[in-house]
Amino acid sequence: MDPIGKRRWAIAEGYIPKESVSDDYALRSHETVCILNAGEREANVAITVFYTDRDPPPAHRVKVPPRRTLHLRFCDIGVPRGTDYASVIESDVPIVVQHTRLDSRRAEISLLSTIAYTE
Repeated sequence: MDPIGKRRWAIAEGYIPKESVSDDYALRSHETVCILNAGEREANVAITVFYTDRDPPPAHRVKVPPRRTLHLRFCDIGVPRGTDYASVIESDVPIVVQHTRLDSRRAEISLLSTIAYTE
């Protein structure tokens, strides 16, 4: 399959609620970056996180094998709960990026998902 997507993506909105209705990992409030590598080459991806009150830390680096997807929770790469943030995702091959939030502060759990911005 020919590669699809772009090499640079941005998620301008980010916020992981502190509260959750459960301590179960699957039901904890979280945000996820979903990366699709539909091409034939491994994707070397750098995720830079931006905050309102401090400089970004060094980029978090991951590899996504060819013809695979990776779903990575922002809290698992050090983004603190209850903090506004944004992110830029850069890859050496074209990828597709989606942003998903599970807000489980109430029993009526809400899920938001959107494609990230790219030029």
